[in-house]
Amino acid sequence: MGIPLEDRQELLTQPLIAALSVSRENGRAPLTVPIWYDYTPGGEVWFVTGKDSLKARLLAAAGRCTLMVERVDPTVRYVSVEGPVRIADAAEGESEAMARRYLPPDAAEAYLAEAANFPPEATVRLSPENWLSADLGAF
Repeated sequence: MGIPLEDRQELLTQPLIAALSVSRENGRAPLTVPIWYDYTPGGEVWFVTGKDSLKARLLAAAGRCTLMVERVDPTVRYVSVEGPVRIADAAEGESEAMARRYLPPDAAEAYLAEAANFPPEATVRLSPENWLSADLGAF
């Protein structure tokens, strides 16, 4: 059973781990990887990745992707969004904001200390065009 748009958007605002899928060439299956993301209702989904990572290269080539999140409590629900992406150099503070969204304060500090040594990052913005959703406990 599909979920009303307002409920879909609310689920997407939660700090869940998303599955990101992007197409590949040469007959390979899509790349599907876990990713941290953020979303504000009515806006774009965004996430940060290595500027020269496989994800970034595939996203640039494909120009679009799918992102899916699910929760299991109190009922199993999922939301999947698909659409075009824009990629730009990560702005100052975006990686920190994402780490603080997902990690407890002490772990965020440790992660950010290590992240200072990461290669350059890019921010990917996904404009949701197509939504799929279900509440599998609504029967």
